[in-house]
Amino acid sequence: MAAINKGLEWITRMAYINILWLVFLLPGLVVFGVFPATTALLHVMHQWLQGKTDIPIFQTFLQTYKKEFVNSNKLGYIYVLLGYILYLDFLFLTSAANAALYFTIPYLIVTSIAFSASLYAFPMLVHYDMKPFQIVKRSFFIMMLNPSQTFVMLIGTIGVGSILWYFQGLALFFSFSIVALIVMMPAAKAFERTEKKSSKLLAKEIKSIPAN
Repeated sequence: MAAINKGLEWITRMAYINILWLVFLLPGLVVFGVFPATTALLHVMHQWLQGKTDIPIFQTFLQTYKKEFVNSNKLGYIYVLLGYILYLDFLFLTSAANAALYFTIPYLIVTSIAFSASLYAFPMLVHYDMKPFQIVKRSFFIMMLNPSQTFVMLIGTIGVGSILWYFQGLALFFSFSIVALIVMMPAAKAFERTEKKSSKLLAKEIKSIPAN
């Protein structure tokens, strides 16, 4: 019975935070609301994963939304610009048969790397105290250092997206909250692994310094 109650509690939380995400698109007129709302959702999710399940959800969401409104939009539109550039490249490849022959595979590789690195961007915004351009640079390295976590993110995102496509009635209550959970869990593990590696390297450097 306790397990059932726990499960229902988490289902309610996931539905509630998904509705908050949808509602908070409106203050930013959607265009400027999607990235702060996403950051706020991921921040709440990050707190839950750290065991802080008793936090006031609405208050925490609202505070993060206001605090990260500017930075999240800067970060988001950096990736929007990058996506637009890749889209223009795609149009070029589809219109030039000779170019497509030589550049399709490199284009797919670059696009895959850019998308994979972007999955770490907003989790990094809520986990680290970094500027948007710092996040863009370092997300690539974290992605490369943690291939297994990146693979889980990609498979999970594609899998959930496929399920929600066939069960669109669930989208209102669970669409982005489930995707956020699937992204945040491996991202948090990747951050932990990266921090441990950094600590070990720092310890080695300190030991290598000759004593006076």
